[in-house]
Amino acid sequence: MKEKKEELGSYDDFLQHLSQFASKDEEEAFMDSLGKGQAGEDAAVNVGERVKTVREQRGLSIQDIVRRTGLDASTLLEIEEGAMAPPLGTVIKLAKALEMKMGYFISGEEDMPYTIVRQVDRKVVSRFDSKKGKHYGYEYESLAPHKKDRHMEPFLVTLQPSATEEERSNHDGQEFIFVLTGKMEVRLGEEIHVLEPGDSIYYDSTVPHLVKCHGAETTKILAVLYAEK
Repeated sequence: MKEKKEELGSYDDFLQHLSQFASKDEEEAFMDSLGKGQAGEDAAVNVGERVKTVREQRGLSIQDIVRRTGLDASTLLEIEEGAMAPPLGTVIKLAKALEMKMGYFISGEEDMPYTIVRQVDRKVVSRFDSKKGKHYGYEYESLAPHKKDRHMEPFLVTLQPSATEEERSNHDGQEFIFVLTGKMEVRLGEEIHVLEPGDSIYYDSTVPHLVKCHGAETTKILAVLYAEK
């Protein structure tokens, strides 16, 4: 299923060219070609390996993804090599560029009519950049892996105090956050809000935003992301 990359002028052209699979059988065949058995991986989920596999299956180059996401080539290579665990906003951008749901890159194949996640079975993805020697102060666990045709992505996120400052991100979709423990700081546009246990916030992800731990106490939040494919 090779793409004629020189003919893809814009992101809209790219989506129209890929469109949807010609049939449900073709879509299932593509998913099968990505490989089975990823649900049993260790907690250090290799998001980058899945990104690279899908990109190559699509017949797309690193530069194709650069044009469709606005990310730089070095960042994409670090993600694919496993040297960087991307933030959720970046995963959303990659998923849209690759015509996949973001949940696939976090938790693997989506083939269940419903999903139950036991506490002991949750897989943790830590946000880090090993080449720069930085940890960005949070880790996340998918609460709905393998549920097919889902429209929401719920995560349990642990925010750690961190001196490393991340840039604000923006992407398509919406986000809902409920604070479970600790204090959370939300930088939303020009505004800064501090939320405590029991507080919640719902905002459009297109607004530049940053969610971080407030103070010296570890914070846990329930985050639900919605991003159109």
